[in-house]
Amino acid sequence: MDESTDKKVRQAARERWLSAVEKLTAKHPERKSHFYTDSHVEIERMYEPSSDFHLEEKLGYPGQYPFTRGIHPNLYRGKLWTMRQYAGFGSAEESNARYKYLLSQGTTGLSVAFDLPTQIGYDSDHPAASGEVGRVGVAVCSLEDMNVLFDGIPLDKISTSMTINATAAILMALYIAVARQRGIPESKLAGTVQNDILKEYVARGTYIFPPRPSMRLVTDIISYCYEHLPQWNTISISGYHIREAGSNAIQELAFTFAHAIAYVEAALRLGMKVDEFGPRLAFFWNCHNNLFEEVAKFRAARRIWAKIMKERFGAQNDNSMMLRFHTQTAGCTLTAQQADNNAARVTLQALAAVLGGTQSLHTNARDEALSLPTETSARLALRTQQIIAYESGVADTVDPLGGSYYVESLTDRLESGVWEYLQRIDKIGGAVAAIEKQYFQKEIASEAYRYQTEIESGERIIVGVNKFTADKDASPPLLKVKPEIEQKQRQKLADLRKRRDNNKVSNVLMALKEMAMTEKNLMPVLIDAVEANATLGEIANTLRDVWGEFHDRA
Repeated sequence: MDESTDKKVRQAARERWLSAVEKLTAKHPERKSHFYTDSHVEIERMYEPSSDFHLEEKLGYPGQYPFTRGIHPNLYRGKLWTMRQYAGFGSAEESNARYKYLLSQGTTGLSVAFDLPTQIGYDSDHPAASGEVGRVGVAVCSLEDMNVLFDGIPLDKISTSMTINATAAILMALYIAVARQRGIPESKLAGTVQNDILKEYVARGTYIFPPRPSMRLVTDIISYCYEHLPQWNTISISGYHIREAGSNAIQELAFTFAHAIAYVEAALRLGMKVDEFGPRLAFFWNCHNNLFEEVAKFRAARRIWAKIMKERFGAQNDNSMMLRFHTQTAGCTLTAQQADNNAARVTLQALAAVLGGTQSLHTNARDEALSLPTETSARLALRTQQIIAYESGVADTVDPLGGSYYVESLTDRLESGVWEYLQRIDKIGGAVAAIEKQYFQKEIASEAYRYQTEIESGERIIVGVNKFTADKDASPPLLKVKPEIEQKQRQKLADLRKRRDNNKVSNVLMALKEMAMTEKNLMPVLIDAVEANATLGEIANTLRDVWGEFHDRA
């Protein structure tokens, strides 16, 4: 059949289909007049091949530029994604026991959650820490706490991720100090520190210092790790919290890439070359319920980042252009009502992350809308990943949804939306200027309002919340953080301050203060400080004295 005849046959078939649709919808109207993704991209009734789709330009092959189909040539056929379970609560002893349990159950990487005081630079005995010690993560105030947290865990054999930002340099110093005490060379350490301070001003709020000195800490870590920790991901540029704050998928990508551009530019201003630090930049994405949009999001993200690094920054090394990312299922989609339903949501989200080619994955527990996960629910969340990996078959081929007319169309639409946002942000003056002008914050707030309005009007169905509700909703057993944890932590700090050489601590904090007034890298003196048993709060307060604190006027 020649091309002209084939086109006529396909056109006739399409007309018959449209006629059938018209007859059917006359009797049974469709559920909505218009269908949209979560990012408000209109979904057509059916997708066909696009006449302007350029295979080589848009897709290429897995492991090759522009990496749309994945960063590895054989993806999970060679090595499965790292199965992390984000964990930490109460004391270092309790969290250490949870890590060992998760490792025994098959996790292949640790992911540390720190409590709120640790995140914003307060020791557990600070008045502002009252009632928050160990509540949303583990309390870490000193080198002693860090040693207990990783007791019995081989730091040279396990990959560790730390979700920490404002105090990332201090926690990084603590981790390095623990390794040194155990005789482990820094070059053997593998893992990730989140170290993404810009999104804190936009979406999460655990900042301490103003944006510009905070950026200095980010680049100090990047520079130090390039010299001493070649296996360490120096930053995990995070769209996760931007999405949790209420953004849609397009905004999640666009605002995260705007931050990434700012970090790259800051490192270049230090005199580093893009191919020196580019290969160790990593990303952290959210994964929501709209399976196809989320898969398309991950594919678009790889293509966008490859273009940014190659065309904007002149990267030559393929490793600088590869977008390596961790995914966490969406906490904001979990419901307190009918908590068991969350297991289904998490399964869909984890499946989307794997279909999208993630390098690392955390699956939320079904009870996390109510409390930190119990051991039982954490195990179920891990088993969800393992069933997808070993029983579903989706890990057996690369980019299994590649070539889907729908997924390819969505990938293009999301990419186009991201580039439009990036152009607007460039006109504002870049990410830091956009933060200072409240641009990101306003865009996210507007989108969050739209989403919530759809739920309240019933336009958006949330099972168990605004439809299919139950009169009686049994709550699962919940994890309770012991209130005595705070008192014990306070006592540990008091004991430490009596035992340590306080003159040595004073001297090293003075050296830190003087160094903070220069442009020299702070990591060496931060390591000296934690090795002298200066506490996290004391170090943060020293930097507060130099740089002040940031207060959001909005």
